[in-house]
Amino acid sequence: MSYLAIFLGGGLGSVARFGLSRWAITAGKEVLWGTLAANTLACLILGYLAFSIADESYSPNTRLLLATGFCGGFSTFSTFSLEAFALMQSGRSGLAALYVGLSLLLGLSAIAVFAFR
Repeated sequence: MSYLAIFLGGGLGSVARFGLSRWAITAGKEVLWGTLAANTLACLILGYLAFSIADESYSPNTRLLLATGFCGGFSTFSTFSLEAFALMQSGRSGLAALYVGLSLLLGLSAIAVFAFR
């Protein structure tokens, strides 16, 4: 049952990330801003799950579906890395540095929102 929960959550997270990336494109933004939003939101959700409901208010399978599955499917380190590398390769090093810095700052801040309540 644990594997099924992770599988379902991962699929939902991946579809949600795809939708967010498509939204960024249709809004006239670069895909990387959709990735940044997805990774930040995933950190916010994971921070909430880790620190605000650390008690046993959710079953282990629900936690696996949300934290491991959904957040794992919704966030994407590999896409983030590819986008940062592509920015550097295209001579947009300043934007690459901003993207990497913002990703780290926003991700850590999103986790910390619930860690220090």
